Amino acid sequence: MPRLAIKICGLSTPDTIGAAVRAGATRLGFVHFAKSPRHVEADQLRALASTVPAHVERVAVLVDPTDETLAELAATKTLTALQLHGKESPERAAAIAKRFDLPVWKAISVKTRADIDAAKAYAGAADFLLFDAKTPDGAALPGGMGLRFDWTLLRGVPISMPWGLSGGLGIDNVAEAIRITGAPMIDVSSGVESAPGIKSVDKIMAFCKAAQQS
Repeated sequence: MPRLAIKICGLSTPDTIGAAVRAGATRLGFVHFAKSPRHVEADQLRALASTVPAHVERVAVLVDPTDETLAELAATKTLTALQLHGKESPERAAAIAKRFDLPVWKAISVKTRADIDAAKAYAGAADFLLFDAKTPDGAALPGGMGLRFDWTLLRGVPISMPWGLSGGLGIDNVAEAIRITGAPMIDVSSGVESAPGIKSVDKIMAFCKAAQQS
């Protein structure tokens, strides 16, 4: 596996999936959350994920999903992980992993160092942590808004499980983000879009290149 893992999130078309794979992304995210401009229905998610090469992970991004929703997605047999982006507790994350037999990622909303420290509660409950910017109170979306947090909050923090960085990443700042945080995985969504929910092939290619050269 490359030194740096790259995840392109919120994909919804075959051409942008192809671009992400060609550019070297090793993880692709598909959002299943009706309020998001990147939402794809379960059938569409299955069709898109089935085109992804086996060596690339296929992650469903969900917000406080019900067991019914999870069962519908798990039944597609195309996913390699479930990303929880809501208020799911460690107990809920562990229960999902056990019931659906898929690795669970937990997005951690960060504004202060205390938010990062609180993520330790997910050790043993989730398989992967994704540190993302905390959205404003009352925001319709828990992520994908192009917001970033103070990356220096992660500097020198011992993190005992696999993790990645998300929130406000783009072509112009991804190298800086990697330098400051030492993130082993980076996750981008709005930073490679021409409009909300519309991924740009050119931006995907440029982002991956910038990250790989960092």
